[in-house]
Amino acid sequence: MTNDELAKTVETSDEWIQQRVGIKQRHIAAEGEFTSDLAAAAARSALADAGLSIEDIDLIVVATTTPDYTFPSAATLVQMKLGMHHGFAFDIQAVCSGFVYAVTTADSYIKNGLARRVLVIGAETFSRLLDWSDRTTCVLFGDGAGAIVMERMDIGDDEPDRGVLSSALRSDGRHWDKLYVDGGPSTTGTTGHVHMQGPEVFRHAVGKITDVVYQSLELADYGVDDLDWFVPHQANKRIIEGAGAKLGLPPEKVVMTVDMHANTSAASVPLALSVAVRDGRIKQGDLVMLEAMGGGFTWGASLIRW
Repeated sequence: MTNDELAKTVETSDEWIQQRVGIKQRHIAAEGEFTSDLAAAAARSALADAGLSIEDIDLIVVATTTPDYTFPSAATLVQMKLGMHHGFAFDIQAVCSGFVYAVTTADSYIKNGLARRVLVIGAETFSRLLDWSDRTTCVLFGDGAGAIVMERMDIGDDEPDRGVLSSALRSDGRHWDKLYVDGGPSTTGTTGHVHMQGPEVFRHAVGKITDVVYQSLELADYGVDDLDWFVPHQANKRIIEGAGAKLGLPPEKVVMTVDMHANTSAASVPLALSVAVRDGRIKQGDLVMLEAMGGGFTWGASLIRW
């Protein structure tokens, strides 16, 4: 759905949207197409890229705010759709930070010997939480899914570390009403719609983003100059540019796909990763920083040797 198409139904324009948030288009799931469908498609693509089958996976973790049902989890539906009858699966709900939370969770399960290979998915049909008459929110979001496979590897003493090197996760529930959905099973019994105090979210975003990035780098004994790529949550062009500038990163090291996908919540980081890997920017051995911030507030970063 392009900005021009959106402008036919709500008072906005392509120029206004691009100037404020840098979005040119977003994708909307078809009628009858659910979060688990998008997640399963992304999972199949990730497995094919890894040269693996679903039999090789021990655990599926799906980061989502828009599951098909209140229960069961989207992850168990993905497990069914992929034909996986072993192992275990569960969802993580940290809104836009969900994929970074999921990567960190999968890393912990692997390092503790509870899983050897994990399918980590970020998937959303966020369009179904939108009030399409509210131009302050409906122009910002889209649907999508992305996935990676994480696995345990034995690395020799003389080889560089690979995979997740460090992570930093944070949350602060005092800010819950700055970005939230006004519905839920325990409150209204309805799905509800997204509400956001845009200036407040923007005010908190850059500082919180850079704090966890610095913490992750410090934990792994690296500096900003060591980074090959910064892959942030794709919410807003100005937030991404602000965080990059505060970190002192040149724009050419920052992966930005918000123009193509809009804000896809937990799907945004893996979608950006997929674009940068497929176009050849991110290569094996590169030092990559993932970062996200979402409603709650939640925020986090993971430093990865690709």
